Amino acid sequence: MHPQEQPASVAAVDDKPRVGWGFITLHALAYTGTWLALLTPVLVTIALRVRNLAPETAASSLSLVLGLGAFFALVGNPLFGRLSDRTTSRFGMRRPWLIGGVICGALALLMIATATSIAMVLIGWCLAQLAFNAVLAAIIAVLPDQVPVEQRGTVAGVMGVCLPLGQVSGTYLVQSVATSTLHTFMVPAAICVAVVLLFAVMLPDRRLAPGQVPPLGWRDVIAIYWVNPRQYPDFGWTWLSRLLLVLGTAFLNTYQPFYLIDKLGHAEVEIPTLIFQGILVQTVAIIAVSILGGRLSDAIGRRKIFVVIGGAVYAIGLWVIAAAPDYPTFLLGMTITGIGHGVYFAVDLALVTDVLPNRWRDAAKDLGIFNVANALPQAIAPAVAPVILALTGGNYTWLFAIAGSIALMASVTILPVKSVR
Repeated sequence: MHPQEQPASVAAVDDKPRVGWGFITLHALAYTGTWLALLTPVLVTIALRVRNLAPETAASSLSLVLGLGAFFALVGNPLFGRLSDRTTSRFGMRRPWLIGGVICGALALLMIATATSIAMVLIGWCLAQLAFNAVLAAIIAVLPDQVPVEQRGTVAGVMGVCLPLGQVSGTYLVQSVATSTLHTFMVPAAICVAVVLLFAVMLPDRRLAPGQVPPLGWRDVIAIYWVNPRQYPDFGWTWLSRLLLVLGTAFLNTYQPFYLIDKLGHAEVEIPTLIFQGILVQTVAIIAVSILGGRLSDAIGRRKIFVVIGGAVYAIGLWVIAAAPDYPTFLLGMTITGIGHGVYFAVDLALVTDVLPNRWRDAAKDLGIFNVANALPQAIAPAVAPVILALTGGNYTWLFAIAGSIALMASVTILPVKSVR
């Protein structure tokens, strides 16, 4: 861990002390736990909950729940990031949001697990998105807060493994406790609470004195959701690249259950296990390349080439899934997307911290705006996918072929970045 907490009056320099593997491990566990609680419902449990409550309107109800929930994530992440940047609590800037967010998120998942209507599921998911995005805003801000430039590729590579680990852990837990709806939601939530609280307690958090925070004016309110891409074009291009890559993945993550049932002909009872197996092979591929990619990026001092290659490989994986005639071919496509995901996300987070407009004063707010690129696709995909399926007669080949083309554009849009090699 860091030797001591840093006051905000310290100049915005990058000669921070190197972080140890104890700090990196706790950071990664908290990040993984948050994705475990947040993505397991997206991948499996909300789709099955909606199908159980409203089988006749499952697809449209799922789109409503996930789409509106993603809107709350889109609003919440920059907002809570800005509030975190301005927090003058004696407990630190990030710690209050980690603790409050994870407890509220777990309670929201409990609401979904015990829901008796689609309306309750919708309200619960919107609250969960707000709460867990407060946690994510604080966790991500720890990277520029605490990690020196020469280690950011390595730490970002480790964090690049966290999201898929959260996915595979969640799908494993769900198929292990599939007989209990309550357990499928609350076991991942309980694990998340435990690891985030542990990290929050151990974090050598930055602290702001009340006098260091100027009053919040109307320009500051607007700035919560805006970084001028003309003034900071590298941030803008990096944001767009992430948006396109995550949009491609959102089609896959959201519609896997229906794809496996409607296109490949599997029974609903098989879906948790089939999704777990797919996420497992994807995660193995991600782990195989992610940490290595991050360390290699630090060693050679380059970021862009990794992001370009990662987006292109992910697109190929989606195209393989689009053409898959059977489940083994689907697994092959998932493996290829895992390789692309590992290469892209191992370095992309390090790249964005290098192009932040002001990483000391506005890190959480600007990273919150960047995380809109993660949340917005969760609203776009459920809105666009039903249109694509309607126009193609429910053809999932077209859906995932289009998703692959979108992912490929993520490679192209990183090329104009100039301040990072």
